[in-house]
Amino acid sequence: MDFTKLASKYQTPLYIYDFDYIRAQFNSIKEAFRARKSLICYALKANSNLSVLKHLAALGAGCDCVSVGEIKRALFAGVAKYKIIFSGVGKDDGEIEFALKKDILMLNIESEAELKRVEKIAENLKITARISVRVNPNVDAKTHPYISTGLKKNKFGVDIDTAKKLYIYCKNSPFLEPVGIHCHIGSQILDIAPYRDATSVTADLLKSLKALDIDIKFFDVGGGLGICYKDEITIEPYDFAQAVLANLAGTDVTIVCELGRFLVGNGGYLLTKVLYEKYNGAKRFIIVDAAMNDLIRPSLYDAYHEIEAVNKSGGGILADVVGPVCESGDFLGKDVMLPSLENGDLLVVKSAGAYGFSMSSNYNSRERAAEVAVENGKDRLIRKRESFEDLINLERECLEGANEENR
Repeated sequence: MDFTKLASKYQTPLYIYDFDYIRAQFNSIKEAFRARKSLICYALKANSNLSVLKHLAALGAGCDCVSVGEIKRALFAGVAKYKIIFSGVGKDDGEIEFALKKDILMLNIESEAELKRVEKIAENLKITARISVRVNPNVDAKTHPYISTGLKKNKFGVDIDTAKKLYIYCKNSPFLEPVGIHCHIGSQILDIAPYRDATSVTADLLKSLKALDIDIKFFDVGGGLGICYKDEITIEPYDFAQAVLANLAGTDVTIVCELGRFLVGNGGYLLTKVLYEKYNGAKRFIIVDAAMNDLIRPSLYDAYHEIEAVNKSGGGILADVVGPVCESGDFLGKDVMLPSLENGDLLVVKSAGAYGFSMSSNYNSRERAAEVAVENGKDRLIRKRESFEDLINLERECLEGANEENR
C-alpha cells in the first residue's frame, strides 16, 4: 500500500481500509461454518462507515446493531432487514418501536423489564415481536475487563434460570415470538476454552427449550474473536466453528455470529504526519497530527498498536508518539522504536480498522479524519474530512436564533 501517495492525495490524519482484506476475512468465517446454516452479522460498533457496510452486505453479511442509528445505517447501506439484529442493554421505547416497525430479524432481550416493554409496544402496534434472550453464562472470556461481557458482574444478559422463565413467558404471550437464543462473552478473545464453555451452557438451555416445544430457530454465539495486534496467537475460524458446533449435535438451528474486530481490525490503518521531535531530558517524543480524539484505544484501554515509520530506515530510538490534544493521556504509542524523524515524515498506526474512527470524537474542536477504501489496487474516498463548518452547524442556528430574539 502506497501510504505516501495516499497522504499526498487525501492529507492526514487519514483512516485507510483494505477492502480486499475484509472480503477475505468474511469468506474465511463463512467457510468455517459451511456445513451448517449460518448468518454472519457484522458488528457495526467496530466500524460503521456506510461503504464498509455496503461492501459486507454485498458479500452476504447481516448486521448486529446496538442503536437505532446503527439500524438506520445498515438499512441505508442495503443490508436486508431479515438479516438485522438489535442488541443492547438500554433500548428506549422509541428505539424498540422503530425496530419492530422495520420488521428486522429479532431483538436481543437483556432483562425481564425490557421484555415487558417490548411486549407492551408490540401490543400497541398490534404485531408480534420476534425476540431472542441474551444469556449470561458466567464464563470468563479472559480478556480486558472493559470488554468482558459474560460474567455475572457484567451488565449484560440474564442468568440461565431467568432466561428459561422469560422464554416460557414469551411462549404464552400473543405479542412475543421467541425465535433465537443469544450469548456473547466479550471481545478480543484469544482462548478457545471460553467459547466451548459458553456454548455448552447455552446449548443445554436450547435443548431444554426444545423439550418445552419452544421453537428456537437461531443460535447466536456472539463474536469476540481476537486479532493479532503485537504477538498474540489467535483462534483460527475453523477451530472457532468446531468449538461451537460440538455442542449443537442433533439440533437444527441457524448459527449466527456477530463479528466486528475480526473482520475489519487488521484491515485498517491510521496514517499520521510528524509535526515535531523533542526531548524532555532523556525522554524522546514524536509529536504527530493524529491524537487521542482520532484513536482513543491506547488511552482508554492502554491498547497496543504497532507504529511504523513510512519509507524511513536506520537505527531506532525509543519514543512516545503523542498528539496535539491538551491531555497527558494523549498518546498513540509509548516506547516505540523509531528512526530519527522530522516535520512531514509519515507514521502508520496499524490494526486500526476496528474501534478507531467509530470511537473518535471532536475533543478540542478537532475535525475528524477522512476515510479511504483501497480495493483491487484502487483507492477512493468514503468519508470526507470534517470541516469547522461541520462542527458548528448544529449550534449555529441556535446562536443565530438567540441573537435574533435579543435584538
